Amino acid sequence: MKKTLMLLMVAVTLLSLVTVLPACGNSVAPVKPETRLTVATTTSLYDTGLWSYLEPKFEKQYNVKLNIISVGSGEAFVLGKTGDVDALAVHDKPNELKFIAGNYSSVRVPWAYNHFLIIGPPSDPAGIKGMSPEDAFKKLMAEGNVTGSQVKFVSRGDNSGTQSKEKQIWAAAGYQYADVENSGSWYIEAGAGMGQTLLMTNEKQAYTLTDIGTFVTYKSKLSLVPLVDQGDILLNVYSVMVVNSTQNKDMANNLVTFLTSPEIQDLIGKYGVEEYGMQLFTPCAGQNY
Repeated sequence: MKKTLMLLMVAVTLLSLVTVLPACGNSVAPVKPETRLTVATTTSLYDTGLWSYLEPKFEKQYNVKLNIISVGSGEAFVLGKTGDVDALAVHDKPNELKFIAGNYSSVRVPWAYNHFLIIGPPSDPAGIKGMSPEDAFKKLMAEGNVTGSQVKFVSRGDNSGTQSKEKQIWAAAGYQYADVENSGSWYIEAGAGMGQTLLMTNEKQAYTLTDIGTFVTYKSKLSLVPLVDQGDILLNVYSVMVVNSTQNKDMANNLVTFLTSPEIQDLIGKYGVEEYGMQLFTPCAGQNY
C-alpha cells in the first residue's frame, strides 16, 4: 500500500512539471537586449542643455538608449579612434578632417553653428573691447606680460574644440602656441570643460574664449561681459560623425538623420529662445561649413 502511494505521488509530481514546461517546439523567446548608442559630445553641447533636450526625443523615435559622454573634442576623437563610441558630435573642423583622413570616419555632417566670444571683466583692463580677435589676443599678450598687470587669460587647456579655436586665433595673431603657453603666470590653463572654465575665469576676473551658447547658459552666475564678438575666425560649427569601427552603424546613421531632419533642425533653432531671449544655435543641415 505504501509503495503504491509513493508511486502515485511521484507520478503527480512529474505531471505537474510537465504542465509548467513549454511544449516541444514552443520554447520561450529570449529577451531582446536593449539597443544602445554611445556618443562622445563636446562639453559645450552638454553644458547648454541641448543634449538633455534632444536625447529623449531620439530615444523615443528610434527605441534606443543613448549613452552620452561629455568631453572635449580632443578626447572625443581619442574615444572614436579606440572604438569606444559609435558617433561623435564635435566642433573642431581641422581635426575632424584629420579624423576622416585617418579612416576613422567617412564624413562630417554639419548640423548647427554659433559663434565664439572673448569675454572679460566689465572694466576691461587690457582694453580689447571692439577689437578683432587677432588684435585682441595681441593686446592680451602684451598687457599680460606687464609687471604687476591685472590682465589674466584662462584657457580651457583640455585639447577641446574651444582650445583648438584658441590656438587658431593665436596663430592668426602671429604666435606659436608653445610660446603662449610659456609666456608667464598671466596665462592659466584650466584643464576643464567650458562651464567650469567660465566659473574659474569669473573667480579670477580674467579673460577667456567661450562659445556663446555656454556663456548665455552660465551668464546669471558670471559678472563677465562679451568684449569681442565679431570676426570670421569666431565661427563655431558643430558636426556629427559616425565612427567607422562601430558595430552599431545603422543606429549611428539614424543619429545623423535625426539631427539633420527638418523637425529637429527647427527645434534646435528655437532652443533657448524662450528661456534666454536669444537663439543659442543656428541650424545648418545641408550647408557647406
